[in-house]
Amino acid sequence: MSTLRLVPFEPEHLPAVTPWFDDEATRRRLGGREWPVREMALRGTRWTEEFRGRRVLRSHSFVALDDTGRPVAQIGGDVYDRWTTWDPVAERVLATDGRRTMGVAYVVDPARRGRGHGSAALRALVAAPETADVEQFVLGIEPDNAASLRVAAAAGFTPLTTEPDAEDVVHLRLER
Repeated sequence: MSTLRLVPFEPEHLPAVTPWFDDEATRRRLGGREWPVREMALRGTRWTEEFRGRRVLRSHSFVALDDTGRPVAQIGGDVYDRWTTWDPVAERVLATDGRRTMGVAYVVDPARRGRGHGSAALRALVAAPETADVEQFVLGIEPDNAASLRVAAAAGFTPLTTEPDAEDVVHLRLER
């Protein structure tokens, strides 16, 4: 089992992380090289409006380092005051879970995939002092992304939804 150390995602990490987004699968799932730059720009944003019926309390973005200090993954997301099920067609909330929830996204260095770094990064995020108040972690994964579904299961995530939503993702969660 891989053990990783999380450090805040800083500008000096961009040269290591940005090339990961040249990978075709990464671009298809998350976007291109603009994704980590946008992540860095958004991390200091103070949100004042609700997003899909939930309020963003704060954002976190980390780089996961292996035991040699090399970046192997980037992980982070928004911490919400609650989790909601959103209907984008009707633009309304269908259901609300009042627990503090973090919506999580991650990427693993394509050259280091298949070594347990994704699930180790998820476990490290859940164990991080910065997320100690989070009661539920949620991932949105495309149903055809078998590798990411396996990573989430290996980290202890279970299905929150079984059918894809309007954005063609299924949601998995890990509850404290």
